[in-house]
Amino acid sequence: MNNSKKIFRMVFLAMMVAIGVVISPILRVEGMCPTAHLINIVCAVLMGPWYALLCATLIGIIRMSTMGIPPLALTGAVFGAFLSGVLYRASKGRLICAVIGEVVGTGIIGAIVSYPVMTFLVHKEGLTWLFYVPSFLCGTLIGGSVAFVFLRQLARAGVLPRFQRMLSDQSFEEGSSPVSNAAAIAALGVIGYLIIKILTSMVFHTTDPLWNWVAWGAVLLAVVIALAYYLLHPQRKQMNVHE
Repeated sequence: MNNSKKIFRMVFLAMMVAIGVVISPILRVEGMCPTAHLINIVCAVLMGPWYALLCATLIGIIRMSTMGIPPLALTGAVFGAFLSGVLYRASKGRLICAVIGEVVGTGIIGAIVSYPVMTFLVHKEGLTWLFYVPSFLCGTLIGGSVAFVFLRQLARAGVLPRFQRMLSDQSFEEGSSPVSNAAAIAALGVIGYLIIKILTSMVFHTTDPLWNWVAWGAVLLAVVIALAYYLLHPQRKQMNVHE
């Protein structure tokens, strides 16, 4: 690897760490930090599992030392970041596998590991082994959806493989299929949920239950549209005919 590539990689890693720290307070509650999962997946896809693990670790340490965040900043990030990169490369560049790796790594593994960490190190009472699973899963689904749509647009524009060649030793072409396109549509609903939640809680400062229903309605609408798109897509129909 030449020196210019090494420098570019280090600069990009530093930028990802800085962005991850700055945007981490957005929609954050204890046990849920959607923007951390966004950074994890983007870094895993662009740089690979080891750099994603390093990025998540650095962000977690900075958040713990400067923002007073509990060890959840590490347990809720490092497992998903690494598994996201591993599954992405094992699947030969499937973005949905990168999201699945983050969901499983953080939403299940990280959530379970958080129980003994918070119980025995932080001495927090009233926890169970599955206490953090719902909030971790919710955070990964929101952040993962945003990352999926963002990376899909980079792939469709032909930019993603170019970035990967600049930042890592492997690059992949993300093909367009009814499944991936339907997943992108469904992910837009989760992004809509995120936007509505941010606007109601941080801009308008309202707790009206109606807006909660509106947020979940955006998710439901997107899922219905995605399902209809998949079932009615000509490419899928042709595949069924050939079978």
